[in-house]
Amino acid sequence: MGDFIVSARKYRPQTFDTVVGQKSITDTLKNAIKSEHLAQAFLFCGSRGVGKTTTARILAKTINCFNRSDQIEACDSCDSCESFNSSASLNIYELDAASNNSVEDIRSLIEQVRIPPQLGDYKVYIIDEVHMLSNNAFNAFLKTLEEPPKHAIFILATTEKHKIIPTILSRCQIFDFSRISVKDIGGHLLDIAQKEKVEAEPEALHMIATKADGALRDALSVFDQMVTFSGNKITYKDVINNLHILDYDYFFKFIDFADKEDIPSSLLLYNEVVESGFDSHHFIGGLSSHYRNLLVCKNPKSVELLEVPDTIKERYIEQAKAVDSLLIMRALNALSKADVAYKASKNQRLLVEVCLMELCSLKQEQEKKKP
Repeated sequence: MGDFIVSARKYRPQTFDTVVGQKSITDTLKNAIKSEHLAQAFLFCGSRGVGKTTTARILAKTINCFNRSDQIEACDSCDSCESFNSSASLNIYELDAASNNSVEDIRSLIEQVRIPPQLGDYKVYIIDEVHMLSNNAFNAFLKTLEEPPKHAIFILATTEKHKIIPTILSRCQIFDFSRISVKDIGGHLLDIAQKEKVEAEPEALHMIATKADGALRDALSVFDQMVTFSGNKITYKDVINNLHILDYDYFFKFIDFADKEDIPSSLLLYNEVVESGFDSHHFIGGLSSHYRNLLVCKNPKSVELLEVPDTIKERYIEQAKAVDSLLIMRALNALSKADVAYKASKNQRLLVEVCLMELCSLKQEQEKKKP
């Protein structure tokens, strides 16, 4: 077997400009390096897979580079950069606070902080999942974080900023990493697919990006899974089947049935969803999102809020023309009530079916209320 490397590692960004979806943060860090206003303690906050640790490593590599470019990027060829690339640098120390959260672990780190770098200007200490440190460990760390040696820079990374004590927060420069947009993830996946010579339908990559929920690492893991499943051709059908995702077609069909007040067809469609193994609660949520998207399409200005492929966007715009805005609002209200009542219901299938019948009757009720 060959030495397979997962895409999340193989295509991990190596420069600030290749970090996906965090331009404001990378620009700020580059300006800090350029103006020599670099803080000695950073706190990188954000959900999983958005680039916190990656950005920390790039920062550590760049500030120790001997031949930085005019764009404030590491040269990748000096002794310092080569040691970073080969994971042999003594200037970067990573600690996983999830499994090393005791006072002894922090004391061991503090002992290392006193030793100046042998190559380069800074020693960078990256503490991942820092919120997992015990209170005693936090207290042991406070003094060093407040008055570190000139050569030491601390980068703390966390997914739960609210769990970090205020005395730590007050000593750090805080950067909040945003969830990566579906568009940015889709573009990055397309770039990787081209490099790997994988033929992928745009709708397939978009669905993978949507499934990742703002986490680039998750998207890359799903991409690898789909390449394993489909070979060098990834189709939309393969993605929804392999990841067990409800197809857009189900919701478009239901809206057509509701517009025709076709209750039997809508119930048969729901039965098909259930028999395919999909959760009824997810169906309710997906239908709510579909109605929301139709409402968004009512105004040309708000169409840009849709995070769907262009082909699907056209279908939404076309279907929205046939559905009254007031009816959409009433449908969303009915679905919201069903969503809230779902977990407490003893007959969940009946609850969903009654909701679907109500949605198919909205048009008739609306006409009755007209003077």
